[in-house]
Amino acid sequence: MAMGKSKLSKTFIWILMGLLFIGLAGFGATSLTGTARSVATVGEKEVSTDAYLRSLRSEINAYSAEVGRAVPISEAQSIGLDRQVLSQLITARALDNEAARIGLSVGDDVVAEQLLQVAAFQGPNGTFDRDAYSFALRNQGLTESEFEEQLRDDTARTILQSALIAGNTLPDTYIDTLIAYTGETRDFTWARLTGSDLETSLPEPGDADLEAYYQDNIESYTVPELRDITYAWITPAMIVDTVEIAEDTLRASYEERFDEFNLPERRLVERLVFNTEDAAADARARIEDGLSFQALVEDRGLEMADVDMGDVTRDRLDDAADDVFAADTGDVVGPLPSPLGPALYRINAVLDAQSTSFDEARPDLRSALALDRARRVIETLAQSIDDELAAGATLEEIARTTEAELGQIDWFPSADGSIAAYDAFRTAAADLHEDDFPEVLELGDGGIFAMRLNRIQPPAPQPLDDVIDQVRRGWETREQTNQLMQQAKELEAALASGDSFDALDLVARTETGLGRNAQIADLPAGLLSAVFDMQEGDTRTVPDTGAAILLRLDDINPVDSTDPNMQQLADALRNQAANSIAEDLFRAYAGDVQRRAGVDVNQGAINAIHAQMQ
Repeated sequence: MAMGKSKLSKTFIWILMGLLFIGLAGFGATSLTGTARSVATVGEKEVSTDAYLRSLRSEINAYSAEVGRAVPISEAQSIGLDRQVLSQLITARALDNEAARIGLSVGDDVVAEQLLQVAAFQGPNGTFDRDAYSFALRNQGLTESEFEEQLRDDTARTILQSALIAGNTLPDTYIDTLIAYTGETRDFTWARLTGSDLETSLPEPGDADLEAYYQDNIESYTVPELRDITYAWITPAMIVDTVEIAEDTLRASYEERFDEFNLPERRLVERLVFNTEDAAADARARIEDGLSFQALVEDRGLEMADVDMGDVTRDRLDDAADDVFAADTGDVVGPLPSPLGPALYRINAVLDAQSTSFDEARPDLRSALALDRARRVIETLAQSIDDELAAGATLEEIARTTEAELGQIDWFPSADGSIAAYDAFRTAAADLHEDDFPEVLELGDGGIFAMRLNRIQPPAPQPLDDVIDQVRRGWETREQTNQLMQQAKELEAALASGDSFDALDLVARTETGLGRNAQIADLPAGLLSAVFDMQEGDTRTVPDTGAAILLRLDDINPVDSTDPNMQQLADALRNQAANSIAEDLFRAYAGDVQRRAGVDVNQGAINAIHAQMQ
């Protein structure tokens, strides 16, 4: 009878196991069926589900650290982190497959050598520790054989990549051409013609002239989009005077900040440490013979920042304190003891002790405490105001029943001053819509505000009558520039014929050795472009605002190939070009090996991993 029950139990168990397998298969429990060990296959190589999960988590953690908050998988997907991780893993496995196809691999001795170099696998004595090795792999969910195989693949892949991208250089002609263009300079002479050089006075503009100029430059007289915004706001500064601070609180704060208000005597000190007393004494003798302290520091191969102790008190100097604090600014004392050995000390400044009484510190204490208290009051008020707004209260009602102040602004992106000076307000104003309900938002100083968009006034030209003075000045400036350009053209012809600037009664200036990116004050931005379009001896006239520039190119200076700056630039361009070629080659090669190997992505396994990370 017992045997019969045993057979029945076993049969029942196998039935349950069969149902369990069917159920798990239906729900994607692939760890039992073995059908979803990978999220992708590239040729004969797989991208395992574990590798994808580890890499995706690592990438999300790195991004979370960058933005300073936890990033859910949904956000990571929205910015493409999952696709980036999968692409990188597929590329790596494609190269692994290619390395295997061509028979590229490394032996056990190479793998062993690399294992010995991993810091995480080393014990307290700095040598390889098998227990540390096993522990580190368990934390990563890897077996020793899996990790060593991965390390073997990584090494072979690195060899393949290095062979592909190494030695990519461009011919010297390419670099030389770039350097010749970049490093070439110009010498030129120029003179400016201004309103005082006009040969005839400007004509009086008629109404038609001003209307035409206004229409031609309508953008200059168009006001931007204006947002009519009503707001209610409150900042700590608005209520700080109403905050009461108890005397006991002020005194307690003074005691907490006692060291801040009462500073001991201090010195700004530099310290140069030596190995022996004899070396320190010899250095002191050299100081007495006239060698400067800075020269002594530099002789040791150090910089002044290396010996700067900064602002020190007696306590920090230990046994050297009495001598250092007895010295005057500029004195060098020592040899004196230090925790690092005998040293010379130079005193750069004497900072007297500072003592601030409670009564003297009272205004600062009250200001700091009151501002802090005001911020807390506003924090409490913010929730109350938000609740009232949510219940239907208007900004006007909020201003009547609380300390908040009501305001209105015709806001545009360049608006400044008052509440428009806050970044938080500008950002919110730019995103505000007419159907948005007011809500409490924070300002950078602990204040709060709520806002309502009343209407949007689209960009519109100002009426001509409102800007007639500006239009007249603009028309006169244009006419003056045109007349001066005509005069300069006549002078340009004489200059090209051999006359000098002096002979033409022009006050000239000469510029030498200017490159394409040089900056010249008070000259139009396009002048250097004109200069580099000219040949030696050419003349040209360039317009300026209400003026004209007459210039002559004197010399074209080829690049100085011996200039260290040019040599450094050449090396940088050479490396940049080589890296660019290497990236293009690698991208093309990686795409080719993937096409030849074939890539099969298991989207179901990827979706299951993403669901697991929700």
